[in-house]
Amino acid sequence: MSDKRVVMVVDMQQGVFATPRIQREQCVSRINQLTRSADTVIFIQHTEAGGLEEGSEGFALLPELHQPEGAFYVTKTACDAFYHTSLDALLTELNIKQFVICGCATDYCVDTTLKNGVSRGYHITVAQDAHTTAHRPAAEAQVLINHYNDVWRTFTAPDNPPRVKLTETILAEWQAN
Repeated sequence: MSDKRVVMVVDMQQGVFATPRIQREQCVSRINQLTRSADTVIFIQHTEAGGLEEGSEGFALLPELHQPEGAFYVTKTACDAFYHTSLDALLTELNIKQFVICGCATDYCVDTTLKNGVSRGYHITVAQDAHTTAHRPAAEAQVLINHYNDVWRTFTAPDNPPRVKLTETILAEWQAN
């Protein structure tokens, strides 16, 4: 297994944040901590009509997000970052077998990408305090974040369960290696 420190940042785009997301500043701060410490950073960006077209202001990453030199960018059209994208080929080319996932939206794109990635054999750690979402009709955003952290922590995937850890724990583990 690769010992690279890899971070995948999902949908932290201006157009996505046109819908208010909770704890934006804290989430971006933690993502920036991860991207500054990572060996490889992959930004996943969603594109669709209605303000998220490639090259538009809405498609652009949040201006306060740290984008390290040499970062990779993958464009997607579905909640799943693997669906009809170059992500799997990129991970294979870079010999990446494990990564930390963070970003937006917890209950859609982060969740779907994590589950597909685990099914594909990737070893994934969720930065439990570095993903965000919006309030939904059925549940407040913080309830959703807590719920998905619990779902992922107890997700049944024999020999490849996802891990859910605080950003500070991930960073400490990276420093120890």
